[in-house]
Amino acid sequence: MTQSTTRTSSVPPLPPPKERRRLREAKAMTEKQVAEALGVTQTTVRSWETGRTSPQGRRREAYARLLETYAAELDEKKHAKRKRRSKNPENAATARPAPETEAASTAAPTPSRKKPLNRRPVRTVQADSRSRQNAQRRKEKAAALAGAAAAEAAKLTPAQAFDELYAYASPALVRQTYLLTGRRTLAQESVERAFHLAWHRWPEVAVDRDPAGWVRGAAYDYATSPWHRFRRAHRHPDPPNGERAGRALRKALLDLPPVYRRTLLLYDGLGLDLPETAAETEATTPAAANRLLHAREAVAERLPDLSDAHDLHERLRELTETVSAPAVASAPAVRVSSERRAKFWTRAAIAVTVLIIGATAFTVVTAPRQYEPTPAPGQRVGGVPAPMGPQKLSRQDLKLRAKLRDVPMNGPERLVPRIP
Repeated sequence: MTQSTTRTSSVPPLPPPKERRRLREAKAMTEKQVAEALGVTQTTVRSWETGRTSPQGRRREAYARLLETYAAELDEKKHAKRKRRSKNPENAATARPAPETEAASTAAPTPSRKKPLNRRPVRTVQADSRSRQNAQRRKEKAAALAGAAAAEAAKLTPAQAFDELYAYASPALVRQTYLLTGRRTLAQESVERAFHLAWHRWPEVAVDRDPAGWVRGAAYDYATSPWHRFRRAHRHPDPPNGERAGRALRKALLDLPPVYRRTLLLYDGLGLDLPETAAETEATTPAAANRLLHAREAVAERLPDLSDAHDLHERLRELTETVSAPAVASAPAVRVSSERRAKFWTRAAIAVTVLIIGATAFTVVTAPRQYEPTPAPGQRVGGVPAPMGPQKLSRQDLKLRAKLRDVPMNGPERLVPRIP
């Protein structure tokens, strides 16, 4: 056995990206601290935890050993806690705190509000765990469907795989984007733009672990862009179209800031867990938990019957499945539109480049190659004004002109014309 084989076998396996982030946050370590320990930048650590890149060589070995150390320390703490509980049966019988309480404990302390909320008592641990188990089953079912779709997509052409993804994700995504923006035209435009970008980067999207999540992130980013406020058609949300079910909840959502609205929709509407929500909103887990708590408090102030997190979760999930939204174009039309858009911008870039090259070449050809001094201004010679065209004569010039006109023949002999 060679030395390289022995070294490779001694290196611990690298956990998945979500587990990397969980281990770091469980140890209360920041991305900057991990980056300093490994000798890399904070952006590199963030890309490792989101799964965009993967460490190689010695950095991979150091990163794997660091995570293994974190995991071992956490296991020791859990083992010690179990021993203490086994020694004290009364403490072991206490109920486990709800996930919302854990999220609030990991988040930064929230400022107290002047007006206290009339919160209802928190549900029992059994009911909360039952709802979380149902959500976990739904997630497992969706993951199984996504895995089957990925296995089936391996046998399809890129166009067919894109059409399958579009048919699967676009109906639900346009409803979610409509809840996020309150504008039907903008929701339709956001979803189509997201799929344009997905088809343009299909080699990258096809190998992604969650293609539907990739498209969802692109659609949400475009829908919540602050530049839409300068568009006259998207300054105000669309009026209600007669749907009374969920109208108050939709209005309460639109009153939230876009970041809070997106966090609440991802966590309570789609059922994502807190680390996934934080990763999709490009925030830390404590920051995402803080946004979620503030969003729930704002909704509870407007709708007191939704002060319970479980009721809000059920209502939002039902609303994301039942709200009516505009229909999007067909998958072939979206692919053709994406290709035309790419061709247009490619040709525009080529035209601008050619124009710049032509202007530069014309400037080089017509520019002077040597210094040409400017001609000196005219000067008087013998009292006679310089012939510089029509001008206003001075008093001395007028006097000289009158004298020459009066005695034209009183000059030297050679200046007198001879009469033939």
